[in-house]
Amino acid sequence: MFQKVLIANRGEIAVRIIRACRNMGIRSVAVYSREDADSLHVQLADQRICIGEGPSRNSYLNMDRIIMAAINMEADAIHPGFGFLSENSTFARKCRENGIVFIGPDPDVIDKMGNKSHARLTMMNAGVPVVPGTKEPVYDAEEGKRQSAIIGYPVMIKASSGGGGKGMRVARNEEEFEFQFSLAQRESANAFGDDTMYIERYIENPRHVEIQIMADQQGNVVALGERDCSVQRNHQKLIEESPSPAIDDAARRKMNEYAVLAAKTVGYTNAGTIEYIVSSTGEFFFLEMNTRIQVEHGVTEMVTGTDLIIEQIRVAAGLPLSFRQEDIVPRGHAIECRINAEIPGKNFMPSPGLVQHIHLPAGNGVRVDTGLYAGYRIPSEYDSMIAKIIVHAPDRDAAIMKMRAALDEMVVIGVETNLDFQYHIMQNPTFCKGEADTGFIEKLISN
Repeated sequence: MFQKVLIANRGEIAVRIIRACRNMGIRSVAVYSREDADSLHVQLADQRICIGEGPSRNSYLNMDRIIMAAINMEADAIHPGFGFLSENSTFARKCRENGIVFIGPDPDVIDKMGNKSHARLTMMNAGVPVVPGTKEPVYDAEEGKRQSAIIGYPVMIKASSGGGGKGMRVARNEEEFEFQFSLAQRESANAFGDDTMYIERYIENPRHVEIQIMADQQGNVVALGERDCSVQRNHQKLIEESPSPAIDDAARRKMNEYAVLAAKTVGYTNAGTIEYIVSSTGEFFFLEMNTRIQVEHGVTEMVTGTDLIIEQIRVAAGLPLSFRQEDIVPRGHAIECRINAEIPGKNFMPSPGLVQHIHLPAGNGVRVDTGLYAGYRIPSEYDSMIAKIIVHAPDRDAAIMKMRAALDEMVVIGVETNLDFQYHIMQNPTFCKGEADTGFIEKLISN
């Protein structure tokens, strides 16, 4: 087992990883930007090292500085968390070249599944249902138009290297295709340094359902059930829950089976997520694979009684999974609300600043993952998510009631948050009936 793990991240996920390391008797190293000097993860870690100025490109995205920090601190492994360098194969290779274990999948697998068009083709060949679309990369609008005519409008234009909703545009007819393609391609080139695109049929307001998998180096792959992530804005998730109210047991069983097949097909190891979209008729299609731990992993932990961060570290150290497929018996219902420092009434404008006072909800079946404390100044350079409230109850109705109580109890003074907005969702009839699709938030805002 590792003696020391460096966490190449910040905020609540860095805190989460540090706590997992403590539970395993592993020393932790926090890297931080100057703007994050007073962050909770810096205070909790056994050791800490500054890696640069605030902007991510100078700190949390600076591979060489992070590698050098790990070498100087004599860390055996690096956990990338989510975002930043978590799905960067170059970084994973640099870790390996310097004798440091990257806590995640093999860099070749990251490449294979990180390129969305390549991942689609791999899943097609494996027999996993995929949204109808292009099989080869698309580089120019004319070829895209020709392919779209075959697929049938409306189509979704997507960046092959995309993620987080970047490089995505809908074209509803041939007349607007060229404009939308140009926008998506330019955004992809700016965000990912790659203008490779692919095109697929656009499914109107689907449900977004994903399967958590965990795989070890001995060839064992286990599916840990699904999460429904349909409540999102601009392709950014706001609420996640498990089990999904959108699928039945037959679909659930098939989605888990296909997720295991997908992971085995590419020789996957560590934590990963197979994402599907589910149409209004109940058809489901492979969307993409996330080759990292996800923000919403706590929802799965609550219903399965597992610790996915500890499992990631064990697997990276060469140990077999601590559970088998038959051990995974989801119980009850879990819901997560992402709490952001933002102003919903002003188009969700970020609201950084000094946290003057904070009170976090607690109690049976209530968990809060956060890096907040009174006196902490939320920087403007990073993502606005400041906390995740996760609740677990015997059934969905009870979980909704518990989440309402938790949201009502949480207090943050000094910055604006989306707490009231999330509470409003928990009282919305469409959400409460389990009928919210990916267009739900837009309809809610417009009304």
